[in-house]
Amino acid sequence: MSQTPSNLFLSIGKPVKDEYGRSVGRIISFATIPNGKFDSAFIELTDGRFTKQPIENLTFNGAEITLLSKIKSKAGVFCDQIPFIWRKDQALKDLNDKKKISSDLYQELHNNFGTILGQLRKDAQILLDETAQGITRCEEELSVLSYGILHLELEHEIGKINDDAYRSAFAVLQENLKRTTNEKNDLENTRNRLSNILTGDSPVVTMPIEKKISTYVAPVVNDTTELPEPPVVVYVKEVGKAGI
Repeated sequence: MSQTPSNLFLSIGKPVKDEYGRSVGRIISFATIPNGKFDSAFIELTDGRFTKQPIENLTFNGAEITLLSKIKSKAGVFCDQIPFIWRKDQALKDLNDKKKISSDLYQELHNNFGTILGQLRKDAQILLDETAQGITRCEEELSVLSYGILHLELEHEIGKINDDAYRSAFAVLQENLKRTTNEKNDLENTRNRLSNILTGDSPVVTMPIEKKISTYVAPVVNDTTELPEPPVVVYVKEVGKAGI
């Protein structure tokens, strides 16, 4: 189980990855509040830019530091808060129907709950749009990866790429295919949860469904072994993009 070290300054200089294993950057420093509690982390991104992330968006597991998905974290908050406020408003209505509170008090609290719910729903809709954009980005990346695998297989088949280079490139493409597919699945689950919250009569939190990804194991290549026919169609079909 991940635990936050007592002295996070020992993590300065250590690499940071996202939930899917991609390199994000490295820890440069931390910000603390007056009582000494760690508040946020300063991260140098792989492209040289800097970002400041709340400490709760990071997990520490030994030498591994993971930056959690901002979309998933925000969605979790909305999926907790919206049903909670909705249930409180329903309980308030029941109390009013049973004449256990005054009408004036009911109306005041009901209006307050309505304002809070309205703002939460508005913010959740913005996040839903961001989630849709993330899914589109993943689909575009999967399309690029599928073409990358296709052309790698073609060039290797006609002898333009030697076996060592083929194995190395294939492993990189396959790993990125898995990562991007996992991210797309997470975003789709998040979109479904948010949609249920925003469109349901009574918000119900649905648990994300795990999707297993079947991976193709690259064949062992040596001087006497001929590679089988490239399984190009498997990747193109999985991504949903056919043709060249």
